[in-house]
This record gives sequence, structure tokens and C-alpha cells, in this order.
Amino acid sequence: MASKAAVAAAGCLTWRVFSPFTLHSPPCSLSALTIRQCSSKLATQPDKTPKRSAFRPAASSTHDWIGPPNPLSNLRPIVYHVPGNESELEKRLRHLRQETEDWNHDFWTKQNISYSKEKDVFIFSSLKAKGLSVRDEQGRRRALNSEEMAVFYKSFLETNRLRHADYNKEWYRRNFTITLLMARVALQNMWRTVTERRSSKKNSSPTTDNK
Repeated sequence: MASKAAVAAAGCLTWRVFSPFTLHSPPCSLSALTIRQCSSKLATQPDKTPKRSAFRPAASSTHDWIGPPNPLSNLRPIVYHVPGNESELEKRLRHLRQETEDWNHDFWTKQNISYSKEKDVFIFSSLKAKGLSVRDEQGRRRALNSEEMAVFYKSFLETNRLRHADYNKEWYRRNFTITLLMARVALQNMWRTVTERRSSKKNSSPTTDNK
């Protein structure tokens, strides 16, 4: 019987039909609208980064499992299905996909924390230059208008342009390798199916007795 913890973890996960042809989504463009934002509260508490669920589907499962978006990276964690007769090539593909998921999660976690911290510093310094406090008389947090924030967005993107460029290069390199491995796995499975059918036909063909 599954423990309550495992059941609870399973309740936070959804599943998808396993397919080796599920590619990663393309990288985000370098615009202010595509920055993966996270809350300032979480960004100032990096030591409280949510742990990934230790839940693992049963060996008989035939699906990948996807959890809720991580509060820092805004990416959904994936637990990849492990088939019972997994070949070395399939194992290599699964490990690369999982490693890429973890790499992507780490990148956006650090990027979002940096973004939120720098944005808070910019807002604070801008309000201070105007002689205003962070909160108004009613205790509500003050905000800058879109034109003022555009200055920060442009500065942040310019500062991180090389970092984003390196991220995109690595992203395409990883996905190109994953795509090649997917093609090899598909050919391997196709050949396995053909040989199994031939073998099955030979074993099931009737034999004639000589009279």
C-alpha cells in the first residue's frame, strides 16, 4: 500500500502519455515580456528554494509525470517514465532530457532571483530620488509607471545579453543532440519490431509431414 506521502505527492502531479518525440519548448526571446518573473518575496529567500518532489511513479507506469510550476523558475518539473526493457540508447536519451530539465530549471531560478532583486533596487532608488518612501500613506507599495520601468527592462536585458546568448546556444546544442538520439531510438524500436514480427512468423509457420 502506498504511503500517505506518496499519495499526496501523486496528487500534485499530472501525467502525460510517454513519447520519446516530446521536444523541449524553444527558448525565450530577449524581450522584457518574456522574462520569467518570480515574486520578490521568494527571490529574497533563496535558501528556501522549494525542493523537488521525491515521488516516483510505479515501475508499471507508462507515463511521464509533470508537477506544478516551481515558484522560482516557473517551470514544471518532469519525472520521466522508465520502461522495463529500457535499452542503453533509451537510457542515454532519458538521462540527457532529465539533465537538460535540471539545467534549465537552475538557469531560470538564478535569473529570476537576480531579476527581482535588481528590479527592487531600481524601484527603491527611483522612489528615493523623488523623495518618496516605498509605501504610501495607506501602506500600499508604490510603483513606477511603464516608461520608468522601461529604463530598467532595457538595462537588465543589455547587462544580461551575453548570458542569454550563451543560454540560447547551449539550449539549441542540447536539443539538437536530443533530437538525434530520438531519431536513433525510433530507428532502433522500428528495427526491433520488424525482427520480432519476422521471428514470430517463422515460429508460427505450419510444418508439413513427408508421406
